[in-house]
Amino acid sequence: MQLRHVRTLLAPQDGTARVTCMAWSASSARFAVCTADRVVLLYDEQGERRDKFSTKPADAKYGRKSYVVKGMAFSPDSTKIAIGQTDNIVYVYRIGEEWGDKKVICNKFIQTSAVTCLSWPAENIVVFGLAEGKVRLANTKNNKSSTIYGTDSYVVSLTSNVSGKGILSGHADGTIVRFFFDDEGSGESQGKLVMHPCPPYALAWASNSIVAAGCDKKIVAYGREGNVIQTFDYSRDSSEKEFTTAAASPGGQSVVIGSYDRLRVLNWSPRRSAWEEGKPKEIAHLYTITALAWKRDGSRICVGTLCGGVEQFDCCLRRSIYKNKFEITYVGPSQVAWQGSGGNEKFFFDNENVCMIFNAGELTLVEYGSNDILGSVRTEFMNPHLVSVRINERRQRGVENNKRLAYLIDIKTIATVDLVGGYSAGTISHDGKIDWLELNETGHKLLFRDKKMRLQLCDIESSTKTTILNYCSYVQWVPGSDVVVAQNRNSLCIWYNIDAPERVTMFPLKGDIVDLERNDGKTEVIVSEGVNTVSYTLDEGLIEFGTAVDDGDYHRATAFLETLEMSTETEAMWKTLSRLALEARQLHIAERCFAALGNMAKARFLHETNTIADQAAQEHGGDGTNYYLVRARLAMLDKNYKLAEMIFLEQNATEEAMDMYQELHMWDECIVVAEAKGHPMLDKLRRGYYQWLLDTQQEEKAGEVQEGQGEYLAAISLYLRAGLPAKAARLAMSRDELLSNSDVINRVSTALIRGELYEQAGDLFEKVGNPQKALECYCKGSAFLKAVELARLAFPAEVVKLEEAWGDHLVQQKQLDAAINHYIEARCSIKAIEAALGARQWKKAIYILDLQEKQTAAKYYLKIAQHYAALQEYQVAEELYIKGDQTKDAIDMYTQAGLWEQAHKLAIKCMSQEDVSVLYITQAQEMEKQGKYKEAERLYITVNEPDLAITMYKKCKMYDEMVCLVAKYHKDLLSDTHLHLGKELEAEGRLQEAEYHYLEAKDWKATVNMYRVNDMWEEAYRVAKAHGGANSYKHVAYMWAKSLGGEAAVKLLSKFGLLEMAIDHAADSGVFEFAFELARLSMKQKMPEIHLKHAMFLEDEGKFEEAEAEFIKAGKPKEAVLMLVHNQNWDAAQRVAEAHDPDSVADVLVGQARFAFEQREFQKAEAFLLRAQRPELAIKYYKEAGMWSEALRICKEYVPSRLEELQEECSREAAKKGSRGTEGLLEQAREWEQAGEYARAVDCYLKVRDPSNSVVMEKCLLKAAELAIKFLSQSQSMEVTRTVAPQLVAMKKYSAAAELYLNLDLIQEAIDVFIEGEEWSKAKRIAKELDPSRSEEYVDQRYKEYLKNQGKVDSLVGIDVVAALDMYAEKEQWEKCLEVAAKQNYKVLHKYVALYATHLIREGSWDKALSLYVHHGAPANPQNFNIYKRLFVEMVNASGMNCAEAYSSWADLRDVLFHLCENLVKSSEANTPAHEEFETMLLISHYYATRSAAQGVKQLDTVAAQLSISLLRHTELLPADKAFYEAGIAAKAVSWESMAFIFLNRFLDLSDAIEEGNLDSLDHSDFQSTDIPFEVPLPAQQHVPEEKREEVRDWVLTMSMDQRLEQVLPQDERDTYEASLVAANTGVRSLPCVLTGYPVLRNKIEFKRPGREANKDTWNKFLMAVKTSHSPACQDVLKFLSQWCGGLPSTSFSFQ
Repeated sequence: MQLRHVRTLLAPQDGTARVTCMAWSASSARFAVCTADRVVLLYDEQGERRDKFSTKPADAKYGRKSYVVKGMAFSPDSTKIAIGQTDNIVYVYRIGEEWGDKKVICNKFIQTSAVTCLSWPAENIVVFGLAEGKVRLANTKNNKSSTIYGTDSYVVSLTSNVSGKGILSGHADGTIVRFFFDDEGSGESQGKLVMHPCPPYALAWASNSIVAAGCDKKIVAYGREGNVIQTFDYSRDSSEKEFTTAAASPGGQSVVIGSYDRLRVLNWSPRRSAWEEGKPKEIAHLYTITALAWKRDGSRICVGTLCGGVEQFDCCLRRSIYKNKFEITYVGPSQVAWQGSGGNEKFFFDNENVCMIFNAGELTLVEYGSNDILGSVRTEFMNPHLVSVRINERRQRGVENNKRLAYLIDIKTIATVDLVGGYSAGTISHDGKIDWLELNETGHKLLFRDKKMRLQLCDIESSTKTTILNYCSYVQWVPGSDVVVAQNRNSLCIWYNIDAPERVTMFPLKGDIVDLERNDGKTEVIVSEGVNTVSYTLDEGLIEFGTAVDDGDYHRATAFLETLEMSTETEAMWKTLSRLALEARQLHIAERCFAALGNMAKARFLHETNTIADQAAQEHGGDGTNYYLVRARLAMLDKNYKLAEMIFLEQNATEEAMDMYQELHMWDECIVVAEAKGHPMLDKLRRGYYQWLLDTQQEEKAGEVQEGQGEYLAAISLYLRAGLPAKAARLAMSRDELLSNSDVINRVSTALIRGELYEQAGDLFEKVGNPQKALECYCKGSAFLKAVELARLAFPAEVVKLEEAWGDHLVQQKQLDAAINHYIEARCSIKAIEAALGARQWKKAIYILDLQEKQTAAKYYLKIAQHYAALQEYQVAEELYIKGDQTKDAIDMYTQAGLWEQAHKLAIKCMSQEDVSVLYITQAQEMEKQGKYKEAERLYITVNEPDLAITMYKKCKMYDEMVCLVAKYHKDLLSDTHLHLGKELEAEGRLQEAEYHYLEAKDWKATVNMYRVNDMWEEAYRVAKAHGGANSYKHVAYMWAKSLGGEAAVKLLSKFGLLEMAIDHAADSGVFEFAFELARLSMKQKMPEIHLKHAMFLEDEGKFEEAEAEFIKAGKPKEAVLMLVHNQNWDAAQRVAEAHDPDSVADVLVGQARFAFEQREFQKAEAFLLRAQRPELAIKYYKEAGMWSEALRICKEYVPSRLEELQEECSREAAKKGSRGTEGLLEQAREWEQAGEYARAVDCYLKVRDPSNSVVMEKCLLKAAELAIKFLSQSQSMEVTRTVAPQLVAMKKYSAAAELYLNLDLIQEAIDVFIEGEEWSKAKRIAKELDPSRSEEYVDQRYKEYLKNQGKVDSLVGIDVVAALDMYAEKEQWEKCLEVAAKQNYKVLHKYVALYATHLIREGSWDKALSLYVHHGAPANPQNFNIYKRLFVEMVNASGMNCAEAYSSWADLRDVLFHLCENLVKSSEANTPAHEEFETMLLISHYYATRSAAQGVKQLDTVAAQLSISLLRHTELLPADKAFYEAGIAAKAVSWESMAFIFLNRFLDLSDAIEEGNLDSLDHSDFQSTDIPFEVPLPAQQHVPEEKREEVRDWVLTMSMDQRLEQVLPQDERDTYEASLVAANTGVRSLPCVLTGYPVLRNKIEFKRPGREANKDTWNKFLMAVKTSHSPACQDVLKFLSQWCGGLPSTSFSFQ
């Protein structure tokens, strides 16, 4: 299934405006969206917005923003919407069936906690979840709610199964619970189903599993009993965010899950019984998806987002067009939605005989089992309750096919159609809206009910309509009969004989009828009485009568009726039976019926008729009913006198016919019969008739008779006597001779005027040429049309007056719109305008007004403007006000409508800026007084006076609104405003509000301070903790505790865990009393610490005595001593030390000594230190004073162990002093030397450091070495030499250093010194003379390294060729390297050739690597095998090698592999797998080379194609896709289309396999019994570009449609694929032709080398082509074959 964006239903906003919920109606005709503003928008099926309504809070006092809508669902009949809200309520709104119907709340269910989700799975059942964890059910019928089950965890999601018979709820703890209203026989368990790892906000119940997802970014599919089927894990996908919502398709085959910017689609695969992930739909900037709703036909899904957008997507598996008319949309594996003709067919399958299809106002009926349309009618009413079809449901005598339809033409008119004949059986009009109708089973009776609940019965044959019940809540025909059952409030009504609707049987009821059942000879009405169901049994005997009648067994019916007492029902049945018996000519039964009914006239008449029939039966046989007299009497009984007449006349019984008519006073018919038969009594009859008419005062009829006989004057006199002057006038005007008779005209006209028939009088006067009188009569009779037409001819001047009079007349008749044009014709503009206004023809009035003068029109414009203003068409109203010079009224109109911007725009045009401001400010102040602050604000803002609005809000203490305005218009003052408001509110004692403003101003300290001042420490602590820094809340807690003091403080600080911190803080802040108090009460161990801090504090304050005491209390006497020492109070220090810390006595003495030194009292200081037993301090102080001699003295006397160290330090100090120090050292050294202290002298010489004077340094070093060698021990002299020599080397005195080493026989070190100085000759000489065995080689080695490092390769060649070659290779100087290597042996050369080839292959230059081996040969070294293989692989994978130009490259590869194979035969690797593999590679490269040669010669194109095909048997070494592509293209080029088709088809399969990453899906059926391998390596990439692949795909598709193409590989005489070497049946392997690779079967050429053969025809063809084309490539191929095959067959061919 794919998602395709169709349209945006609701544009997203800039900020958060979450779409909370959405729902599609069950009929798919309506779609509802609930926005963040809690408004429900209603859309039609096409996505057009048609309606909207606002939801309501549970309690109006909490305001519109006190809740959020969390769930919404349509009722199954699509006429109601349930809304679940967080203010603990569920509302059910009735939205009606039409757009724009009034929205009313029909149910409300108050709950104990917030509603979190909602569903409406079945009729009257709304299911919803609560924040407290309960899942409840609300019954919309009895307005009660109950708990289905309860949990302890918030309900996060709720969904139902496909049938709506089960529900699932997801909870915040991850629990998913299942509940069934009806498990539909599945036997699945109820209750807790599964524990999901996170809250399952996205939950869907598909047909085969349950899908859940949430914030862990995993989608889990669970089985029917909670087992995990599949998991889709996106937790490692950084672009994915948590899943928020899910929806299953109506068919349950797909699930869509929403997250951030993405919709994921899962489709159920019936074949794999698993979910397959479709391509996700990613839409940038969509943000989080908050709601999903799937259209009930499965063709659309709507997506709601966090920003308030609603997007609609088309979702289908595929689409197809059927018969160019119907678009079929596959929305699931077993579900389609289709569109055609109008695109919106709706199908109803409720009727068991026929399918009803509605489309674009047309109803089409298709009978099951028939492919033809049964019938088609126009109707706009698609409800199946408003259509009734009966198809042969009860067989009737003599009726083969009975198919009837009843439907609504409009809401008040029913039409019935006979579907067999295809004609209308009649229409029934009603005075109310019809809401239900049903035909009986024979289709002759129709029951229908209107919106007022009145039940009507209609007889289709006679079109008579009867009201049978004034209030009907249930009605139904009893199956198999014409008995009707209905409910009238608390009564059960039964009509056993519907032909007598007034005869009704009634029983009292307590509940509501829910069903009617008829089976096993028993008919029961099922009644629901609350929780109980009761059945009422009908009188089966009475129903049976109806059945007997239907079966035509009237004797049985009579016998049954005679057993009954006479009652209303029985009487009705006798009537029905009498009618049916007459129709069936069962006259004795009819006579009995009329006798039973007491209708003696008919009974007697029938008795006489029966007597006549019996006589006729005796005379003529039969039952006598066909006797003419009997038939005529029955026609008379049926009032069908024409039929009776016809029967009489057929028998020539004219007299009897005339007697019949005379008896009935039907004179006209009697005379017609007499005339027709030329009866002699005709004149007498006429006279008798005329006389009878006069006697009975029927002058009109007598006049008609006279007129008919041509007696016009007599007729006119009779008409006038009868008071019918109009009829007399019509006759007079029709006869010219009467028009010329003035007497007649005067009499008639007088009679007409007297009778006020002025129009007819006018017609008469006009006819006799009296226009003046005619005009007067027309005017009196208000026949203005005729008057105007006459005036136009006779009195043109009167036309205008007549038009005005006509207009006045129409106005009196309230036909104002008709009057307008007449007034216009009469040029009465004012009257025309007033008529137009009266007729509410506003546009016409404006049109007329636009033609009038301004002063005339002004007042009317005002009136029209007011009308348009009332209609809220403000733009039109504004124009009219302006035309009427009433701009002020237009401004007032906009102001009253709250359209301040438009009002302002208008005001600016016609008023000065000051006036506009004054007007608006005045208006705003008025609004302000009325408490309409929002409107006042808008007015102030409109005239750019936000400050006034701010002041207003401030005055009203509406601080939130005030802050909004400040934020908008004075952003810089926002913080100050918050502070100011905070202070004001604080002053008023509204501390909570003050807190909000202080915090908004980012001044949490002020908030804390406010609460502190008001002793509201808890609030202060809360604010500090929430908004202050890390330690601020601790500070507040400390202050709080300080204010409490004592035990309370301790408890408080302990509660917050801040006790120790508070003590520390108090001590650090100098509040020692509080610190001591806290420590004393709770932490005595902290006392010494506080005493110590107090002592330090006192010390800083200069209170030394008190500090001393505190130090001692703190147990820190040492600190007291140090304090006193620091203050040079030596005596006190001594006292404290001796009393409390004897160890510190020395410290006091040291302090005194330090002070004495500072005073330069050295002797005194030395005495103190020696008393303190600290001689080292004396040494230190003397050193600092530069008194080295004193320091050395003390050291020698008291610390002899440190003397040497001190002497060294003294020496270093001397050295630091520069040259003076050097001279001092030299002097001292000489002294030591003279004194025989050579070791000390050497040390002194070595200590000399003077970088500026290298000569002195060198002398000193050499002197030290000389003394050491002469006078010190071997080990000492060695040590000195090893110290001196490196220093000399550093000074580049290599010879001197070497000499020193040689003096001590350190030959190696001497050599190293010369090497370091690059004095190679001296190094070699010493090595040669003193240590030839070891050192000579060492020097040579070092020399080579030196040359290498210096890059002096040419010099190195002479010494170490291999090293030189390695260096060339390292530097990539390959030509030089190979040139030098070539001068060595073959093995060395090929080592470097291999290195160079490897380097070239790495760089992608395989062609250069190949040319190396062409040039230098290919040795059979196993180390090189990988290189050869790599060259082969690179070449066969390279592009652009399938052409004649590539011959040289293929020939090079072939020749290299040939020489390699030749070398392998001679080596130890002969006949190994490697050898065999290279032989195969040689064969392949030979085929490729030969193919390139053949491609250059036109005659050899088949050879080239055969070679491409032969290469397919080596696809384990070649890229399979490329090989099949080249083979297919080659076959196609030589028109071998079957092979081309199969190879290219295989190529496409391989391409797809490369994309998928595996070859599992390949079908090998085409290549069974061939030597083309199945198991081949999958190429890592496509070898053929996309455009070429597309060309191939198109060609294969085209060829697959070609019926002529045989899609099999061609076979030869072996019944085997012609290019296969192995015979399919025998397994015999043929040798391949050396030119084509095809098997050589017969007619062969054999070569000297065994196993080499060629097909003779191919060989000759090849030789001929070479001769004719002189192709160098082909010649080279023959040359190669000569070498490879051990010579060519004896032909006269030479390589030219």
